[in-house]
Amino acid sequence: MFQGYQTVEDMINKFNPKSETVETATFGMGCFWGPEAMFGSLHGVLRTRVGFAGGTSLKPTYLHMGDHTETVEIDFDPSVISYEEILRKFWLNHYPNRGNYKGRQYISLLRYHGDRQKEAIDRVKREMEKKLGESIETDIAVFNDFTLAEEKHQKYYLKRYPNTLKQLEDLLPHTEHLVNSTFAARLNGFVKGFGKLSSLKNEIASWNIEEEHRETLLNKLGTIKW
Repeated sequence: MFQGYQTVEDMINKFNPKSETVETATFGMGCFWGPEAMFGSLHGVLRTRVGFAGGTSLKPTYLHMGDHTETVEIDFDPSVISYEEILRKFWLNHYPNRGNYKGRQYISLLRYHGDRQKEAIDRVKREMEKKLGESIETDIAVFNDFTLAEEKHQKYYLKRYPNTLKQLEDLLPHTEHLVNSTFAARLNGFVKGFGKLSSLKNEIASWNIEEEHRETLLNKLGTIKW
């Protein structure tokens, strides 16, 4: 680990774009690996993580999920990307009314954080129902729980490139860094096929972090051997 980078907070403060306001969105839309990659590719999304929500069983795990649902949670800067935009991405990238063959594991689920999100959900849901031509049956309720999934599920697609992860060890030595890193979220999206490296370079060049830290990320991006 390079000098001066010891904790997750250090990484967040130095290498994640700063935001005065951060909101959280919580979605279930089938297997959580793909949604994490998709949302992680979006400009304005700061952090992504996958886990389990919506159920009553204690301490759910991937193999013993109980009545929970595979869920992606994202932190985002609403001054860059609105909750309404994120909701549209949510409903346009899975079918919310499909049958489910594993209990609640893969259902369409939405947990809102506060009244403003609930009001936005009501508006966008009506809009999406017109677009789909049918009512939406997403399980919608106030947020009350989220359990982080096991290490191997975080940034799943990026972890399919172990040589790349080895090259990122100085920046992202532990899973908690992967979970909390905007840079890791973008790379996880990129290897899944969302976006281009050139666009990511342009975005990083605009991040409101110190110049030396932007240069560190851009140099790393330019030297990664995939």
